[in-house]
Amino acid sequence: MQLSLFPETQTSNAKDKSVFSDPSFASNKLLPVHRWIPWIAGFSSSFVRGVVETKLPQPGTVLDPFAGVGTTLVESALIGHDSVGFEINPYAAFACRVKVNAYKLNPEDIQREIGRFQTFYDHSVTSGYLPMSQPPSGFRTRQAFYSPTVLRKVLIVQDFIDSLDDEKIQEIFRLAFASTMVHYSNYSYEPSLGTRRAAGKKNIADFAVFEVITEKLNQIAFDVKWLSRNLPRHSFKNKVVNASFFDCPQYLKPNSVDLAVTSPPYLNNYHYIRNTRPHLYWLGFVNKPDDTKILEQQNFGKYWQTVRVQDQVNLNFPNPPDELIEKIDYLRTVNTQRGIYGGNGWANYAASYFNDCYRFVQGLRYVLKPSASAFVVIGNSILQGVMFPTDVYLGQIAEQSDLELVSINTPRDTRVGNSIIQSKVRVAKADNACRLYESVVELRQPK
Repeated sequence: MQLSLFPETQTSNAKDKSVFSDPSFASNKLLPVHRWIPWIAGFSSSFVRGVVETKLPQPGTVLDPFAGVGTTLVESALIGHDSVGFEINPYAAFACRVKVNAYKLNPEDIQREIGRFQTFYDHSVTSGYLPMSQPPSGFRTRQAFYSPTVLRKVLIVQDFIDSLDDEKIQEIFRLAFASTMVHYSNYSYEPSLGTRRAAGKKNIADFAVFEVITEKLNQIAFDVKWLSRNLPRHSFKNKVVNASFFDCPQYLKPNSVDLAVTSPPYLNNYHYIRNTRPHLYWLGFVNKPDDTKILEQQNFGKYWQTVRVQDQVNLNFPNPPDELIEKIDYLRTVNTQRGIYGGNGWANYAASYFNDCYRFVQGLRYVLKPSASAFVVIGNSILQGVMFPTDVYLGQIAEQSDLELVSINTPRDTRVGNSIIQSKVRVAKADNACRLYESVVELRQPK
C-alpha cells in the first residue's frame, strides 16, 4: 500500500482519527448555492474543496459517480475545474444541473419574476381564482399530503410557474418549490419521509407558502449574484448525467478523469427514491409506481425491499474477501423465523451491495487517468446485529481489481444510527462493541 497524502493517518484497517475535515453535509446548509436543497446524505463542501485543491492544483476533470444534489460539481466549478456527475434520481439530477448552471442566469431577471409572482399570487389568493393546475394523479399517500387550504396555495404557485416563458427561470422556481414543498405538507423527515402524526407532530392546516418559496427565491437570486463574483474567469464545462455510473462507458472516454470525489449510498437501506417521491411526482419526473420501481432497481446496491424475497443472492465477482463471505453466510442464519424480515433477505441485500461495489471500482478503473485518485466517503453498517466494515471491504475489492488502496481515514468515528439498527422487527440487538463510523477511502489508478 502506498503512502497516503495524509501519512500520519494512513491505514487499511485501523480506525484512526483523521486530518480530513468532517465530510458531513450539515455545514452546507448555510453556504451559497449548496444551501438551495436540503439533502439527507452527502458531504461537506469544505471536504470536497480540500481534496480537490490538494490533489488537483491544475485545471482538470472531476467526477462524482453519485452526484446527489451536486456538492462535488459546484465546488469543482468554483475552483475552476471541468466536472461530470452521474445521478439516477431525476429530482436530484435536476437540482444538480440547475445549481451547476446557475452562473449563467441574471439575478435581476429572477428578481423581476419574483415581483410578478407576488402580484399574481396576492390577486389569486384573495379572489375567487380557481387554479388550473392539479395534483399529480399517480401520487398516493396514506393521508392527504397537503391540507385543502395549503393545496390551493400550492396549485396557484404551479399556475404561475407554468406561465413562465424563460425555461431557465422556470427551473429556478420549480427548484424553490421542490426544496420547500415537504415543509408545508403533512409529512416530515425523521429522517425517512413519514406522516407528521406518526412523528408526534400536528398536521398543517394552513401555511405561509408564498413567503417560504419567495424567501428561497431571494436566496437563490442573492447566490447567483455571488457566483458572478466568485467563479474563475477561465471557461469550464460541466455535465450532469441522469443515469447509472455503471453505464459510464456510454458517456465518458477511458482514462479521462483526473480526480473522483464521491459518496455512494451506504449499506443502510435509506430509500432515496421513496423519500423523494413527492418531488418526483410533483415535478413530473414519474407518473405511476412502476416508474419508481425502475429507479429502485438502478440504485447502487438495490434495496432490501427489492431483493428480500429472492432465494439467495451470492457474491458474483472474482476473489471476494473471505471475511465478507463468512459474514454474509452467517447473516443468512439469523432470525430465520421472521421470513423476509429475517437474515436471508438482509444477506441478499448485503451481497447485492458488494456486487455493486465491484462494479463501481471497475468503473473507476475505466475512467481514471494513470495515477489519478478517487476519494470515497462511506460508512460501515450493522445488519441484524452483524457489523460490516464497508470501507475495509471496498478497499479489498478495489485491490483485487488492480486499483491501489492508498489509505482509509476516519474523520467521523461516531455517527447517528439508522433505521436498520433501531427497528425492533428487523434487527437483533447489535453488539455493544460495534459502532457506526464514516471513512474516506482513497483509491488510485496505477501508473
